Amino acid sequence: MTESVLRNHLEKVSTRIFEDRDEGSSFVAREIAALIKEKNKLDKYTVLGLATGSSPLLLYKELIKIHKEEGLSFKNVITFNLDEYYPMNPGDAQSYNTFMHENLFAHIDIKPENINIPDGTISMDEMDAYCRAYDNKINSLGGLDIQVLGIGRTGHIGFNEPGSQIADGTRMVYLNDITREDAAKDFGGKENVPRTAITMGVKTIMKANKVFLMGWGESKAPIVKEATEGPVTGEVPASFLQNHDDVLFVLDKGAASRLSRIDTPWLTGECEWTEHLQKKALIWLSHQTGKPILKLTEVDYKEWGLKSLLETAGSAYDLNIEIHNRLQQTITGWPGGKPSSDDKTRPERSAPFPKRAIIFSPHPDDDVISMGGTFLRLVDQGHDVHVAYQTSGNIAVFDDDAHRFMDFLNGFSKKFDVCQPEIQKIYDEITGYLKSHPDNGNGSSSVLSVKGLIRQGEAAAACRFSGVKEENVHFLDLPFYETGSVEKQPISSKDVDIIVNLLREVKPHQIYAAGDLQDPHGTHAVCLQAIFRALEEVKSEEWTKDCYVWLYRGAWQEWDVEDVEMAVPISPDELKTKRMAIFKHQSQKDVPVFPGTDSREFWERAEDRNRETAKLYDQLGLTEYEAIEAFKRYHF
Repeated sequence: MTESVLRNHLEKVSTRIFEDRDEGSSFVAREIAALIKEKNKLDKYTVLGLATGSSPLLLYKELIKIHKEEGLSFKNVITFNLDEYYPMNPGDAQSYNTFMHENLFAHIDIKPENINIPDGTISMDEMDAYCRAYDNKINSLGGLDIQVLGIGRTGHIGFNEPGSQIADGTRMVYLNDITREDAAKDFGGKENVPRTAITMGVKTIMKANKVFLMGWGESKAPIVKEATEGPVTGEVPASFLQNHDDVLFVLDKGAASRLSRIDTPWLTGECEWTEHLQKKALIWLSHQTGKPILKLTEVDYKEWGLKSLLETAGSAYDLNIEIHNRLQQTITGWPGGKPSSDDKTRPERSAPFPKRAIIFSPHPDDDVISMGGTFLRLVDQGHDVHVAYQTSGNIAVFDDDAHRFMDFLNGFSKKFDVCQPEIQKIYDEITGYLKSHPDNGNGSSSVLSVKGLIRQGEAAAACRFSGVKEENVHFLDLPFYETGSVEKQPISSKDVDIIVNLLREVKPHQIYAAGDLQDPHGTHAVCLQAIFRALEEVKSEEWTKDCYVWLYRGAWQEWDVEDVEMAVPISPDELKTKRMAIFKHQSQKDVPVFPGTDSREFWERAEDRNRETAKLYDQLGLTEYEAIEAFKRYHF
């Protein structure tokens, strides 16, 4: 289901919101395909401006599908890519030239001579002339028919970073620090990311007949709001698109979540006052006024634009109490349900007790990072807790750790005279590969196996520390993950079947799963999709009628308070115990391979996030706790 609202009084650019990125990408693909078909009939060229990165990946897959299944021909299509790192050889794995051929050009019938990608090998002496020629070639073809864009966290389009101007043509630019951080995962560290790039300029982009800007995920929500509702400024280059005659921001729900009509619809006009929106509005009003909910007055409602809520709900006094009580009822120290108690106002049922619970963890440490306090509480309160690690997490281990564990294994073999020739052979193979392939150990399946075992051992140690029975620890090793690189395969029936089999074996009363869709590498989202597909397969089975699914969030974000349906308080001592469980994951300690854009360690992020959630509850006038872990229920 899609929603389309064009240029309301706060959004200064046309936007269209889709259920997810698949649906949004399919829409753009169909628009592009329709234009190509129309121009093919007239024997005219279609000139496309194309982007790279994660935003257009599904778009390109859909175009390939239309080509193969519907016969869409690209023989009359000419493409111009937005940008390329500089310096960069076209054949390098990280080059945008490689990206485009692997993800689009190699799978369609486009003529090689019709492909234009900025040349990352051009000499500095030739740079200015080369960039002018790139623009001139586009202009000679009548400009771009369609330009496809993503949007960076800085608001960049192409590599037009903050400070760019609307008159800028194609040129060499220096990359913003945040942009380089975002690219770090593709280069094995920020220090390896080029500092410069060649980019098509804002001026050229603005000349395109039609522009589609695609934004996916909650991490893009703040900058999407700035670009669509804020002033036109070079500090947010995407905001220049407000002055384009035919631009459409194509967003999923996550990327659109901070738009005023979604986040604070009472500021944009009439809205339907659902129970959820009432709670959201009062939490917002409490933050705006700095007052706890029970101290809000009718004057506050009226001064902050909530007069219509008062008219719908009656008195401020009654609504304050109702929302305060609803928030209070989310708090429980019994995440598995309190036995022999009145559970009508509690998030969880009192019976059955004890419950069978499965905690799904996308990587081998998300369980303790994201919900370690609740995990410990469930075990301590006598529930039968299972932990299912969905992926091996093997690519997130440094090569040196693999070498160190091989040193131990070889030393162990010699010390105890166990399988010495066989282990020596494996030792020589793996350490030899690591020495000859510095910083690229993941190219060896044997090295990846060792790294996977390292993470398995750490996860098993954390479970042992937390009191989970050894037979309740499940390493699923979902196949989609096992590529040896950051880019993963789509989930398949093989992944789903593994989860279905575990669900049928355990028949849980509770399922905990990572709803952290802001994970920069996307694994959490894929793992959640696999769980949802598995639940669809089993939902008619009798045991599912007595099963609750709780979604937690991880190191990257937390639920908004209005979305929290179960809040589990964590005491200072429990927070320390949670920290010790996280510390069992030694390969992720200090500086992990994939830290994201946050310099804090995972345990620090988790504790700060849990304390911040408790602080928010306190500010709303609820009981003050040291920390809180938050969950949202998923209904299937």
